[in-house]
Amino acid sequence: MDEDTRTAVERRLKRVAGQVAGIQRMVDEERYCVDVLLQIAAVRAALDQAGKLILGSHVETCVTQAFATGSPAERKRKKDELLEVFSKFGRLGR
Repeated sequence: MDEDTRTAVERRLKRVAGQVAGIQRMVDEERYCVDVLLQIAAVRAALDQAGKLILGSHVETCVTQAFATGSPAERKRKKDELLEVFSKFGRLGR
């Protein structure tokens, strides 16, 4: 992962940590359920954005390298790995 991507991911994850702490305070204070749910949705969106950054970096580095210089077995492993990631995180960017 390049330094710019790492910095962007770290910034997003710190923001997420703050949001989660805020949600915990909201629950402790027995805030309105819909307000808590909206904050949970915001955390999910922020995590999705961090995931997109990491996935993009992975494709640009590891996957590209495997397809450029890897063996057929290595290319298949990377393809299978991507398919697994897409099946688990397929909603990224929606």
